Amino acid sequence: MRVSEKMLESLCETINNLKGSPVAPYSMIDGKHKANIGNYHLYFAYGSVGLHKMVNEGGGVSEIIGLNTKKDLYYQLHAFLKGARND
Repeated sequence: MRVSEKMLESLCETINNLKGSPVAPYSMIDGKHKANIGNYHLYFAYGSVGLHKMVNEGGGVSEIIGLNTKKDLYYQLHAFLKGARND
């Protein structure tokens, strides 16, 4: 199976909706970007992808799932969702 960025973004949206978190990492308020605390979003580095959670108004993040291939992250996001649904 080939995993696309769109598939991963869809899983992030599902996680945010399930957790009651904002879907977008940032909002535009009075012409300035404001970090949406609690948002889960993808991050990319070195040809890999991971999952971050926004933790403060300054845009600070916590790494939830470290850098992986898209396919590995896809399966980890499904496991995350399974655990979140059992909370």
